[in-house]
Amino acid sequence: MPDLILRSVVQPGESTPVDVEITAGTISQIRPTRTNTDAPTIDLDGRTVIPGLWDEHVHHTQWALAGGRFDLSAAMSAREALERVHAEIAAAEVAGHHLAMPLIGVRFRDAIWGDAPSLRGLDAVTQGHPTALISHDLHCVWLNSAAAERFGVSIDETGLLREQAAFALTIALGQLPDAEADELALLAGARAAARGVVGIVDFEMTWNKDVWQRRIANGFDALRVEASIYLADFDRAVAERLHTGNVIEDTHELLTVGPLKLLIDGSLNTRTAFCVDEYPVGGHGMLTVTEDELVDILHSAQQVGLLPAVHAIGDAANTVALNAFEQAHSRGAGVDYRANRARAQGRTMLPTGSQRGGDGEPATSQGRGIGRIEHAQFLQARDFARFALLGVTASVQPEHALDDRDAVEVNWARGADRVFALRSLLDAGATLAFGSDAPVAPLDPFTAMSAASSRARSDGRGPWRPDQVISRQQSLAASARGRTRLRIGDVADIAVLDGDPLLVSDTVFERMPVAATLLAGRATHGATLLEP
Repeated sequence: MPDLILRSVVQPGESTPVDVEITAGTISQIRPTRTNTDAPTIDLDGRTVIPGLWDEHVHHTQWALAGGRFDLSAAMSAREALERVHAEIAAAEVAGHHLAMPLIGVRFRDAIWGDAPSLRGLDAVTQGHPTALISHDLHCVWLNSAAAERFGVSIDETGLLREQAAFALTIALGQLPDAEADELALLAGARAAARGVVGIVDFEMTWNKDVWQRRIANGFDALRVEASIYLADFDRAVAERLHTGNVIEDTHELLTVGPLKLLIDGSLNTRTAFCVDEYPVGGHGMLTVTEDELVDILHSAQQVGLLPAVHAIGDAANTVALNAFEQAHSRGAGVDYRANRARAQGRTMLPTGSQRGGDGEPATSQGRGIGRIEHAQFLQARDFARFALLGVTASVQPEHALDDRDAVEVNWARGADRVFALRSLLDAGATLAFGSDAPVAPLDPFTAMSAASSRARSDGRGPWRPDQVISRQQSLAASARGRTRLRIGDVADIAVLDGDPLLVSDTVFERMPVAATLLAGRATHGATLLEP
């Protein structure tokens, strides 16, 4: 007898109700709706069921912290951003709040500003209170003199820190007692479950395994978590014999080892993404490893069972990543990782001829395929087909297309038809995996799927480059690890929706109402609805 029956549900695009039977956390049967059974039954009255959704790229602690920081995304200039900062300080004074902690703002986009951030301007409006403003892509922090002194960092007249210096400060800004940080993470997990999410790949810049073991031991049970490993912790991961896809003991099978994260270039907003053509402000961006060094690192990772996930945003960087995947996969001999690690740090290089191009079912973070490229925002035309040929998953964030559309048209105008080109990737046979890069975009797969399938928001602004639209079914597959419908034998990770995601309007789909979420048949959202 099943442990639970979800009665009278429909699969996407269908109208005939079925019963979904769940036994020991697995979908044991899908059959026409019937009434005669002694098993615990929940009548879901024709609601639609889909496979539970995954966010393939999250910075979970940063996402949890973002709710307590003020938003600068509406600022269209440095002047407007400073006005917003001034208003925050003034409001705190009126309310009688003493700003004992640094003031932190998030999501500014200086890549589209006509004026530039400056230390002098931020100092003028912050009245000596330590203030740090984190860009929407996390690759840049604008801070005042008081914050620079407090955190012991050096800044120039711009007040900007970029790339590794920005990452380090962002981590420092998020240092909270474990209990406080874990409570915020618990709340963020509940919010994700309320959007049909059953799992995340967490790319928080820390030793994630221990953090999540602690959180799960203390009661976090809303999501499955694949905890990434950063290059700096490669030796530690090898020493602990961690392999991508392995379940960590004593975590109720909620925690598994994720991919090995490698950053090889910067970002669009910071104009550090490594590109073939120069930016309007000059320069090609930055590449932090040579192609040969990356080959060595990828091969070493594969040798020890860690699936590489390479951050590459610019078109030149993506070519380097694909070239390296191809060479690493074909290499027969081993390499000395430790001898190369010291060389594989923070250099900036211009594209060379060998870096401009290359000849040439899906990887997931469970270990199929040879790896992933995180972001894959800007590609050379010859590289689209190489994802499929090599078995490299394009781990993309569709909402960024709408966030960055203006920055693209300003900075990558000559190649804008090759930016966030999801249709071109699919047509070339590539496998897509959708994420948010939260807090860069909201941890909400429907936001991502809506952006991919409409290239527009419900804010009245028309679609951006609609030739790159993909279908909702394709978007669902990219958000549910290749699945679009429930199947017998699947783990019962299920989202219950108040509407058919293939049929509702664009406006509804963007904010799709989720009635309940189940993780291995256990309610993580909508528990009242799921009471037999």
